[in-house]
Amino acid sequence: MRIVFMGSSEASAYTLRAILKSPLLKVVGMVTQPDRPSGRRQRFTPCPCKAYAIQCGVEPIVCPEKVNAPEVIERIAGFKPDVIVVVAFGQFLGKRLLTLPPRGCINGHFSLLPKYRGAAPVQAAIAAGDAITGVTVMRMAEGMDDGDMLLQAIEPICSDDTAVTLMDRLAILNAVTVAKALKLMIGGELPGDPQNHALATFANKMQKSDGLIGWSLPAAVIERRVRAYDPWPGAFTFMPERFRKPGWPGRIKVLQAEILKDLPAGLQAGLAPGTVCGITPTGPAVATADKVLCLTAVQPDGSRRMDGKAFLNGHPLVIGDRFTGAPEGVQI
Repeated sequence: MRIVFMGSSEASAYTLRAILKSPLLKVVGMVTQPDRPSGRRQRFTPCPCKAYAIQCGVEPIVCPEKVNAPEVIERIAGFKPDVIVVVAFGQFLGKRLLTLPPRGCINGHFSLLPKYRGAAPVQAAIAAGDAITGVTVMRMAEGMDDGDMLLQAIEPICSDDTAVTLMDRLAILNAVTVAKALKLMIGGELPGDPQNHALATFANKMQKSDGLIGWSLPAAVIERRVRAYDPWPGAFTFMPERFRKPGWPGRIKVLQAEILKDLPAGLQAGLAPGTVCGITPTGPAVATADKVLCLTAVQPDGSRRMDGKAFLNGHPLVIGDRFTGAPEGVQI
């Protein structure tokens, strides 16, 4: 089977690797994102999937700004693909591309469709407190992740999973599942099942502002968002005014948080959400809508990651101090 592969992320590189390992599958071309400036020196750097493809000798590699441009479609057509495989590519495919290969375009999506269509399904599953998630290989259509489902695989979500740890496992699962689906397609054994659109939910592309902690939410919701939004956009809050200084408005990223079952001695009850209600050996205890959340690892802007105890050494919070939203005039 002749394949044009489209992908850009490290997760998509896993799928490319699985395809390249199969003697039944032949990658006749790759489409990925253009090199982008990266690092302090802003050097143009290939995306992880392109870097891996170069290492494996995949060619030709096309890097268009707009994949639906007529000249790009013409070049892809010249590869004579039987199928186009898309994993975390970053651009929408128009009708001409979707109908170009005889066997269509298939996509590996990191959720159990029709749940969590869209750009951030992994974060959405953790933030919602789901016990399981998975991957869906689907035949692409013109809508957002609404094509017929070809194959699914399930992955449990652990209580300490972050978006990083869960994505790592899903990337491997997706690679295996996409390769399996392609082999089944060769034998004509994969007809596909329509999605129940009435059950569809969406996980839209995340914005930086999504990471701002709302302390009036339940502690379990905040704790899940801390894990779901790692590493981006990050769950963050702002220090009490007395800690702010010129050039640092007091923004800190909360990297780990723990719901306290046994309240520490000296904790003051009945304080407003976001208020420090106790100091523990592992970090400040903060009031939420219901329970108390201990900040066990944080990272102030411009500083390194530190555990809650080290953070308190440099920022001696006391009971009654309150974390806030963005100070006036500070952009999130």
